[in-house]
Amino acid sequence: MFVDGAGVASKEQVVKNVAGFQLRDYTIADVRFVALSANSGLIAYRLAETGTSHGKEFAAKVYVSSLWVRRGGKWLCAFSQETAARRVAGAAE
Repeated sequence: MFVDGAGVASKEQVVKNVAGFQLRDYTIADVRFVALSANSGLIAYRLAETGTSHGKEFAAKVYVSSLWVRRGGKWLCAFSQETAARRVAGAAE
C-alpha cells in the first residue's frame, strides 16, 4: 500500500503509475529506523528527487515513512507514505 497527496494506491496501481516514471537524481537524508520486531521495522527519511513522469519534468522534496517486513527470508515494503515537505522559515535545507 502507498499513500501520498493523491490518496491510497495498491501495489498494482503503483506499478502501473511508475511505468512512465524515470528518476534522474535523488538524495536521502535524516534516515531514522525503529525496529518493531525481529522481522519488521519502520524507516523514515527526507527525500529530494528529480526526473520525468509521463513526459513531464518534476522536482520533489518529500518525507517518507515505510514499513518493512521479512517474509520468506526477503525484506518487503508493506506500506509507504510520502508527505510533501514544506518550507519552514529559518530551517536549513
